Amino acid sequence: MKKKLVSLDEALGPIQSGSTVAIGGSLLRRQPNAAIRALIRLGIKDLTVQTWASTTAVDMLAAAGAIRRYEGIYAGMFGFGLAPNFRRAVQNGEIEVRDFSETAMVARLRAAGQGLPSLPIKTLFGSDIALRNPEQFREYNCPISGEKLLAVQAAYADFTIIHGYVGDEFGNVQWPIVRDSDDVDMMMGAASKRLIVTVEKIVSHDEIKRRPALTYIPGHLVEAIVEVPYGAHPVSTDGFYDEDEAHLERYLQESKTPEGIRAYLDAFAREPASHEDYIAKVGGRAALAALNVKQGADA
Repeated sequence: MKKKLVSLDEALGPIQSGSTVAIGGSLLRRQPNAAIRALIRLGIKDLTVQTWASTTAVDMLAAAGAIRRYEGIYAGMFGFGLAPNFRRAVQNGEIEVRDFSETAMVARLRAAGQGLPSLPIKTLFGSDIALRNPEQFREYNCPISGEKLLAVQAAYADFTIIHGYVGDEFGNVQWPIVRDSDDVDMMMGAASKRLIVTVEKIVSHDEIKRRPALTYIPGHLVEAIVEVPYGAHPVSTDGFYDEDEAHLERYLQESKTPEGIRAYLDAFAREPASHEDYIAKVGGRAALAALNVKQGADA
């Protein structure tokens, strides 16, 4: 088996401006924020971004002026309100938006995972979503039943970035025993062309083999895996740590103006040379350990 454990900059190195990037995570859980801050530091721009329910990852990229087009079901801050920088950029005409329902986005990912150009759905008849996005939907009659259906275009991305729980040096990624399931990271992994995974902890391959049924992303799908403790901060990684509400409030406060969010990104994305530098900026591991849940990560 090929060893795929690399540094964060090595993993992200192939991503160029103008790429289509799928970003995993669901709401305030497992946003791959360490990778997103690194992309901002590297100056990557002009991205087409595909997500499920995104929060901080998309909002930071929008604040950095890195998104040209957004495709997904939701971009906001969940219980903290709207995504201020994403909303500002959309209102200013800086980001082209294509909205999808949950069922349509699932069909897009399943199509890509099966190597298909599209899959049929029925749920958007009567909705303006398909009408406003004619390039990614086509109405047709089923050649078998004659039933009217909508074909939705597969969600093919140049790169996929996911933040996971634990993995080994060969790229096998596992769930914790207790997990939430309101996300599509597994589908994104299956649909990916070049999959980059950051995880809270690298464990031995023997540990992975002891519970093979917990492996939700097998190593053969993964191009690079990176150990990034607190890699979702300031949001949570379920089973490891909760969101940092104080830091999220600070982020939203500084996001009220373009000048404020520029200063925030300078301090927390562009100036830190590594993820460890970022952790030091937010108080160090000892401070972040206060966010840990009972069965969570080592401080």
